[in-house]
Amino acid sequence: MTGSPFESWGQWRQQVSPTGYDERWRCLEAAGAKLHGEADFVFSYGPRRVLDAGCGTGRVAIELARRGLEAVGADLDPGMISLARAKAPELTWVQADLSELDLPERFDAVVLAGNVVPFVASDRRAAAVIACAHHLASGGRLIAGFQFQEGWPSVADYDAWCASAGLVLEARYATWGRDPFTSTSSYAVSVHRRQASDHDDVE
Repeated sequence: MTGSPFESWGQWRQQVSPTGYDERWRCLEAAGAKLHGEADFVFSYGPRRVLDAGCGTGRVAIELARRGLEAVGADLDPGMISLARAKAPELTWVQADLSELDLPERFDAVVLAGNVVPFVASDRRAAAVIACAHHLASGGRLIAGFQFQEGWPSVADYDAWCASAGLVLEARYATWGRDPFTSTSSYAVSVHRRQASDHDDVE
C-alpha cells in the first residue's frame, strides 16, 4: 500500500481487488524491482517471531517465513486473508480488526508495513497501535511505515499513541532503506521498543 493516493482503506479497496493487488507486486518483481525492503528491515533486528499486522495478501509475512522466522499475519479484510492463506497455508493467518487484536502469542517484532496505520479508521488508530504494541515481548519492536498526507497521522500523533502503550522511540528513517528522516520527508519508518522491566521473564 506504499505510495497510495487514496484517503481511506474503503476507497482503496473499492478500486483494488486482492488478486489485482497481488498481481501488481508480481509485475514489479518481473520488472526487476526489489520487493522486500520491509522484510529486509525487520530481519536486520534478528527477531524470531514476527506479527505482520495489516498483512494484506501476506507478502511480508511470507518472505519473513521464507527466511526462517515464525511469522503470523493479521488483517481485517477477508479477501486479503483468504488469498494469503491460499498462498501459504502453513502459516497462521488471522482475520481481525487491529484495534481489537487479542492473540495469545507475544512477538519480537510487530510490523505495520505500507500505509496500514493511516488506513485504519481514524477513530480506531490509537487503539490499533496500542493493541499491536501489547503483542510485543519484552524488548520487542513495533515497526511501522506510512506516508504523510492531509487527514493522515503525523509522526507526533503516532509517537503519542506508542508512548501511551509504554513504547520508546528507538529510530526513525525516511525509507525502509534507512535514508535519514528530515522535516521534508514524506514517509516515515518508525521503530519503537518495549523496554524490558524487572518483572519480565528472561528466556
